[in-house]
Amino acid sequence: MNLNEMLSYGFMQRALIGGSLIAILCSVLGVFLVLRRLSLIGDGLAHVTFGSVALALFFRLHSVYMTLSIIPVVLASAMGILKLSQKARIYGDAAIGMVSAIGIATGVLLASVAGGFNIDLFSYLFGNILSISSSELGIAAVLFCIVIAGVVMFYNELFASTFDEELAKSSGLNTDRINTVLVLLTALTVVLAMKVVGIMLISALLILPAVSALQIAKGFKTAIVSAAGIGVATVVCGISLSFVMNLPTGATIVLINFAVFLCAFAARSLLRHT
Repeated sequence: MNLNEMLSYGFMQRALIGGSLIAILCSVLGVFLVLRRLSLIGDGLAHVTFGSVALALFFRLHSVYMTLSIIPVVLASAMGILKLSQKARIYGDAAIGMVSAIGIATGVLLASVAGGFNIDLFSYLFGNILSISSSELGIAAVLFCIVIAGVVMFYNELFASTFDEELAKSSGLNTDRINTVLVLLTALTVVLAMKVVGIMLISALLILPAVSALQIAKGFKTAIVSAAGIGVATVVCGISLSFVMNLPTGATIVLINFAVFLCAFAARSLLRHT
């Protein structure tokens, strides 16, 4: 099958466009999260998303209404993680673990009450970007604009607090507000990434393009641009390869990302030796 024939399918066009938008979001935010050692927040929020999906499937919501109903739940959970770490004297990883456990337990309980795991729930667990609808693509485009606008608007503050939060705070920056912006933008991105790689693999899409870019980039902005390029390239390759070879799309994207990381790591090691 040649490229023109593959692109003639409407579902492939939607998958490639939607996947590219979400890859850019995950990669850009992933750089901030990795450098701030908050990369596991994606995994925690993914488990909350699992509980929300199970609840939406329990009430038999349409996929579009499901996405819209999940967003406020995941946003609230992101704020819960932040407030637990700030007010309850709980370290960030412990707060993520608490919210993650509640989310996964809720999902399992609801799935059990509904009669067990079904095909719809498994598609959200492991991703099914090839089934993205025009309405879901529209939601992805709107949320993409919101997240990118947030990153651009708060770029300087995010940059300062990423590298030295205490110095940023002493300089008069409202670091609590910046942390809130970062976790809320991450929450929106997690909801979108659910369709690309699935709930179980969301953290990989947030982490792998970022760490690959950080192996080879020589500056912060270069790392962001490189991560976005790697994210888009791996998602496009993963979608195309999974379609041609009839492979699971989410898993294919993640494994290609890991292969890119190994190449970047090897290139960095080679440059050090030479």
